[in-house]
Amino acid sequence: MRYSQMFLPTLKEMPSDAEVISHQLMLRAGMIRKLTSGVYSYLPLGYRVIRKVEQIIREEMNRAGAQEIFMPTVQPAELWKESGRWGFYGKELLRFRDRKDSECCLGPTHEEVVTDIIRNEVKSYRQMPLNLYQIQTKFRDEIRPRFGLMRCREFSMKDAYSFDVDAERSDESYRKMFAAYNRIFTRCGLKFRPVEADTGSIGGSYSHEFLVIADSGEDAMAYCEGCGYAANMEKAETARPETEDTQAPLLSLQEVHTPEVRTIEEVCAFLGVVPEQVVKTLVFSADNVPVAVLVRGNEEVNEIKVKNFLGCDVLEMAMDDMIQAAAGSPRGFVGPIGIKCRVLADYSLIGLHNMVVGANKENYHLKNVNFGRDFQVAEFADLRVIRESDPCPRCRREIRFARGIEVGHVFKLGTKYSKTMKAVYLDSRGQEQYMVMGCYGIGVGRTVAACIEQSHDGNGIIWPLAVAPFHVIITPVNMKENSLATAAEELYAELSAEGVDVLLDDRDERAGVKFKDADLIGIPMRVTVGPKNLALGKVELKLRSTGETNVLSGSEAKAEIVAAVHSL
Repeated sequence: MRYSQMFLPTLKEMPSDAEVISHQLMLRAGMIRKLTSGVYSYLPLGYRVIRKVEQIIREEMNRAGAQEIFMPTVQPAELWKESGRWGFYGKELLRFRDRKDSECCLGPTHEEVVTDIIRNEVKSYRQMPLNLYQIQTKFRDEIRPRFGLMRCREFSMKDAYSFDVDAERSDESYRKMFAAYNRIFTRCGLKFRPVEADTGSIGGSYSHEFLVIADSGEDAMAYCEGCGYAANMEKAETARPETEDTQAPLLSLQEVHTPEVRTIEEVCAFLGVVPEQVVKTLVFSADNVPVAVLVRGNEEVNEIKVKNFLGCDVLEMAMDDMIQAAAGSPRGFVGPIGIKCRVLADYSLIGLHNMVVGANKENYHLKNVNFGRDFQVAEFADLRVIRESDPCPRCRREIRFARGIEVGHVFKLGTKYSKTMKAVYLDSRGQEQYMVMGCYGIGVGRTVAACIEQSHDGNGIIWPLAVAPFHVIITPVNMKENSLATAAEELYAELSAEGVDVLLDDRDERAGVKFKDADLIGIPMRVTVGPKNLALGKVELKLRSTGETNVLSGSEAKAEIVAAVHSL
């Protein structure tokens, strides 16, 4: 491709409305342009990168035995009502009515559609396993789209769906996809980590997120350098204490007047105790039933864990009237003694004695409260948010935190959709069985943005060779000098013939302008054709990633470039 003929509208100034580096550089490098909130057009340079990522995905999906299909964006409400997600998914699901007044939505995902296809076409165990995938546009009406392609409303996604005869074979499909994802992100040149994750609105029993390590990432992860355990913050487990009984003397229960003392900080200051000795009693509404959750004063309740432990559909903080009915006191003075609801306690309370709790009486707290003697707990469980330096739940080494960008997610769906949508098959004995499903997504645009977040410098993007829009840019310092132009044209033709993606900067611009643009758009290799080197039959080859520069003959430069590209 000739630079002079390419639609590549770069920007010199940093866009004021772009917050993260990938958004800034994709705008400056002429890769994308905003149409409306959370919706972007891909310009030629950006779309070339998108296609490179898509090609890697296709190759690895096909290698894993998946077959490519393409499903509609517009989906009928009937399928979503059948699965139970029409009312559950929330306002991110863009609903509308067509001219016949039929309810529809723009697909944010395709579990319902693909399940409908398979239940109508697959009748026997002999037709499975099946894994179908597509690369297609999705729409999720984000309340606050931001960060360019990192969180937008319309986006490109690869979604795959596996169908198996039982859980054991479904596990094998999951392992194949897990391995394929590792190959995909490795080939894209990314530093990433698969982490255990909550299944969220997709549902199912088990899932992994693939997070690209980046300080700008929206997602936090907890990981162990010892055993390799990793999970996102919603899912990260906390270890049950190894010592459950400290044998401390039980002090006498004491009621203390604490006027207008509600927060943990206020309680600690008033009573002269530390947060670890105070127990917070939080009342939740679990499918409209009150449940009290106890955690130490220095810990935070993980609502996802509570929801999953209870198995409820809706979990939210209880309203004042529910708290008053259960505890007989207003918010801020609630405690476990005498509360009229189920009580759960976090593992961190095991072995704790002489606690401070709310007295279930306005303006009063209780000191020296103890399990067994003063109140009972239905169950102890992992209910809190993990903290850095907590012991690993697997090997008990210290947990570390990092930030990442979610680029992929794999789920074990089980029979969540096949049961609600009656996707059944006949087994070898002629009996009906539910298909066992998995689903597997990759955000294509997010993967591109993650590459930039992880690989850039003050001059611009540094593309990994496999996903770069062009492998090499040839930069003659002066196109008006025939010898330089001719040498550049010859190398351009030779590299193109070898299957190398080449950008020839044939513009009538100063060399400094060309170099800055080459760095901005991030081409991995730059060949500079200048008069001094050319007089010696040589050119300069520079690597964008390291800045390493070598002066080589034209044939040597060509051989090095071709070898690098063919090694992909």
